Amino acid sequence: MKEQILGVNVNMQSEEELMQLIDSDIRNGRKSRIVAINPEKVMMASKNSELMELLNESTYQIPDGIGISVASRLRGGEIKGRVTGIGMMDALLKLANKNSYRIFMYGAKKDTVELAAASIQGKYPKLVIAGMLDGYEKDMDKVARTINAAKPHILFVALGSPKQELFIRENMERLDVNIFQGVGGSFDVYSGTVKRAPVVFQKTGTEWLFRLVSQPSRIKRQIALPQFLFKALRAKDQGSL
Repeated sequence: MKEQILGVNVNMQSEEELMQLIDSDIRNGRKSRIVAINPEKVMMASKNSELMELLNESTYQIPDGIGISVASRLRGGEIKGRVTGIGMMDALLKLANKNSYRIFMYGAKKDTVELAAASIQGKYPKLVIAGMLDGYEKDMDKVARTINAAKPHILFVALGSPKQELFIRENMERLDVNIFQGVGGSFDVYSGTVKRAPVVFQKTGTEWLFRLVSQPSRIKRQIALPQFLFKALRAKDQGSL
């Protein structure tokens, strides 16, 4: 169940429905990868065919970003709400806690990933953190060996986009993992290094506004949202959204 937003596939299922599919993937030994789709990423993909292919060949493309939901409504689509990247990570952590699944955390700085792991373990005591590795390890064979030795069901990769998605694609077959998710700066949030937007911003889909006020330097990135909506409106008028 997917629809295309400016050429990029996006799942229409709710978070709960996606979690049922992902749990089935783990139980049946299937490999799946999750990528968060937001306006910035769609705009990048419109100029980069390799990124477009990378996004569309993923198993699950979750609608992260209020602009994706708005674009869907413009075309009469069925994407009803957002499934944020960090929201999906937390849902996977809850699933792992419930079923004692093993997770591995790869990326960010050493202190950050260690603090994030400690925070996650405290919140989800039944979850098994099988291992962790900071994002500054350059020996990809060592990274693969370390991950495989831990035998995780779920791998969270925090290398930034599109580096994390490229890592997953290039290493998916040789890693003994079921679920792969690129999580961007989520380790920073779990570690307490970066605060997530207050709940009111999360519920209204305006986390981007909170981040912009907190970090004015993000203005260049946030410009992608109005550009995306303008392009989506033009595509709708031309019947090609």
